Amino acid sequence: MSSDSSSSSSSPTTSLHHLAAAAAAAAAASTQSTGHAAKRSKRRGKFSDLVFTRNFSTFDRQNALAASSPFHGFFTLFWLGISLFVIKIGAENWRQHGNPLGRNEIFRIMFHRDLVVLLIADGVMCLSTGVSWVLQRHLVRRGMVDWDKEGWVWQNIWQCLFVAGVVGFPLLRDWPWTHTVFFVMHGMVMLMKMHSYAFYNGYLASVWQKRQLLLGKLKELEHVEVVTKHDPNRSWTEPFPLLPRDLSTEHLSRVPSAQEYKERRKMSIAAQQGADGQEGENDVAKIVAAIDSHEPLNEEQVHVFERTLKWEVDAMTDELKGKATDDKRVYPNNLTLANHYEFIGLPTLVYELEYPRSESINWYYAAEKMVACFGVIFVMIMISQAFIYPVVMETVRMKEMGLPLSERFQYFPWMLADLIFPFMMEYLLSWYLIWETILNFVAELTKFADRNFYGAWWNSVSWDQFARDWNRPVHNFLLRHVYHSSISAMKVNKHTATLITFFLSACVHELVMWCIFKKLRGYLLFLQMFQLPLVSLSRTKWMRNRKTLGNVFFWLGIFTGPSILCSLYLIL
Repeated sequence: MSSDSSSSSSSPTTSLHHLAAAAAAAAAASTQSTGHAAKRSKRRGKFSDLVFTRNFSTFDRQNALAASSPFHGFFTLFWLGISLFVIKIGAENWRQHGNPLGRNEIFRIMFHRDLVVLLIADGVMCLSTGVSWVLQRHLVRRGMVDWDKEGWVWQNIWQCLFVAGVVGFPLLRDWPWTHTVFFVMHGMVMLMKMHSYAFYNGYLASVWQKRQLLLGKLKELEHVEVVTKHDPNRSWTEPFPLLPRDLSTEHLSRVPSAQEYKERRKMSIAAQQGADGQEGENDVAKIVAAIDSHEPLNEEQVHVFERTLKWEVDAMTDELKGKATDDKRVYPNNLTLANHYEFIGLPTLVYELEYPRSESINWYYAAEKMVACFGVIFVMIMISQAFIYPVVMETVRMKEMGLPLSERFQYFPWMLADLIFPFMMEYLLSWYLIWETILNFVAELTKFADRNFYGAWWNSVSWDQFARDWNRPVHNFLLRHVYHSSISAMKVNKHTATLITFFLSACVHELVMWCIFKKLRGYLLFLQMFQLPLVSLSRTKWMRNRKTLGNVFFWLGIFTGPSILCSLYLIL
């Protein structure tokens, strides 16, 4: 945008160029064909890709579809079998050790030290996410920091420091793997929440500032000098007295009719989005430059400029409102400390101005999920104590004896066979623990109504389908803040954006493995990236319509993957 000084010193030719370009752009925008506008019948903002609705998770008893499923009996059979299996393990432990919990090493690891320190550190970590709120509320919102320039850099620097603290503190305290897994994984959750909160509000801050600028230009347009085309004695550059004209801004303070709003949106979108996606912003910039030039305009130009700017302001107002139904949640009213920490407590990783909420808390249901949570943890400990811990300690014993790698590697197939079924059980139970019990428990306490935390991943025929359905909260975060952001910010194609998303996810998983095993080997990173060629294979003509075969390959990967990874980290 040109400053006043530069505008006054510009030549008449340059000023006329601004006028002509802006008029042509606005006129073209206002006369776009209906077909062209229909292709863009919805304004898609940078973060308008997700929709939250009222949902129940698949295995939730409140889900009518799950309760009436013909496979409901298999769900009952699964848990009945698990219960009998745990009873058998407890009886065997009682017979051998005089204690249903056996030697009880895992319980001692979990509770023998630093439990209170872990809880305090986790609380401090959650509170520290408020740094992002301070940046948005007190620096970006007040215009002290420009989000599009240095603001996002500051946020990323803080996120790097946050990750360093999350990873470094368990190493400093020399925590056992149980403490480390909980703290690091919860830290990654807080990291994603901070990122989503900061970058969504940072984007809205930029929209709000642009809207304020356009509102100012509308006010300037009320006092612009207007000339008439029929006056032969006046040129475009000669002063001309302002003709009586009421450029009312009442339009901005009233709710338009449905038809008027629809028509406005069509025209505004047609103006904002050209063939390359940049023409809309260029058109508005030309209009702003024409107003800043302080050159006279004819009445038709004033009318077109006014209409285009008002429609653009409407679109930005809609963007700032998002999905909010309450003015208190519309940007920038949402930038409160309570709103920030409310989001931190919700079972989602993607920030929105408003989510669907339930009317009340079902305390019986919450208690049911809490009991299920502790019950599943108990089952996981029993299985780990009986079948996984002895195998792990055997590898530790071999290393302490100084056995060479070649001899230890001979134990690898037997170790893999011993771990494949216990790890499969732990894999399923850990998924059920987090995505069915914990998230539903938190959702009930926070009245969060969209509980679509996972899809039918067990029916997956490819690894990309599994990635979408296994963990919906993380998938939604990666979709918005990595995949789409890579396309919009880095200007890459969809295939490259997919590669970036998979690689970032693999790096985070590998970081967690390094925190657990204190080894940087890259096994998990390699196996996760290997899913990409498997995805391509699933789309070939040999696999495309063979869903059963694809599901078999998927389950083979689930069966063998965790045990292979653990064996590699322990043996090598």
